[in-house]
Amino acid sequence: MKLTAESAPSSAHARQRATVMARLRKDKWTYVLLAPGLLYFLIFKYVPMWGVLLAFQNYQPFLGFWKSEWIGMENFRIFFDNPEFFMLLRNTLVLSLYNLLFFFPAPIILALLLNEVRRAFFKRTIQTMIYVPHFISLVIVASLTYVFLTTQNGIVNTMLEKYTGDTIDFLGSPDWFRPMIITQTIWKESGFGTIIFLAALAGVDVEQYEAAIMDGANRWRQMWHITLPSIRNTIVILLILRMGDVLDNGFEQIYLMLNPLNREVAEVFDTYVYMMGITQGAFSYSTAVGLFKAVVGVILVLGANWTAKRFGQSGIY
Repeated sequence: MKLTAESAPSSAHARQRATVMARLRKDKWTYVLLAPGLLYFLIFKYVPMWGVLLAFQNYQPFLGFWKSEWIGMENFRIFFDNPEFFMLLRNTLVLSLYNLLFFFPAPIILALLLNEVRRAFFKRTIQTMIYVPHFISLVIVASLTYVFLTTQNGIVNTMLEKYTGDTIDFLGSPDWFRPMIITQTIWKESGFGTIIFLAALAGVDVEQYEAAIMDGANRWRQMWHITLPSIRNTIVILLILRMGDVLDNGFEQIYLMLNPLNREVAEVFDTYVYMMGITQGAFSYSTAVGLFKAVVGVILVLGANWTAKRFGQSGIY
């Protein structure tokens, strides 16, 4: 009797293990297809997270990670006491706010407009034209901006000088930096961003439109009462994910348009991390700044997800 009681858990464990192995063998090709993606995230996303420990060290390359001095929260204290902290926070938040107000709705509006185009040929042509800017390098975008807006024979300033007699220093003026960045972003990414919303619109039940037409609803009413509510969950989920990037304005675009004349409004956390970490070698300090950004992003995502669920919307989990 004692032997039976001891062997029962072992037998159950063996059966469970056999079931798991059977499932693995059954779906082996699915796991083979998943393997490259899992390896990518493991190698390039999770393993580098070990590096955030540098934020709590006075890291010295010649001493290495294990022998460098541990200083706790000192790097964060220095960062928060830095007179430039509030300038960086202000510039980053203002650009993020502009992105939420002007860029985030742009793909939604474009998708709604494309959804109203009935001729397939024109719809495909327009889609192709607005997708193309996404594949253009930001270096090329910055070069085009320079060609159009420079005061030295720039196309826009040449026309302004011809008709008004004056020119505007778009590239060096702090007042024009943020509108210039937002315009670049809208032109480059809005078209490609419509893909998700067009996919969501493809799932809207056509019978709802037919019923609305029978009730006398015009195209505007159909869009307001059928189309928008049908993609509301998609909009909310993307907005939640967008909240995680509030302190992440992207390095390349800002760096290419940054110069000493507009630094007061152009310097953000991303360019500051590059300046301190790469050009000045303050590895621990720049890691602390990056970790601060990441923690704030996680908090904002969780907060936005909680708020969405409180209002009855679908969250990301």
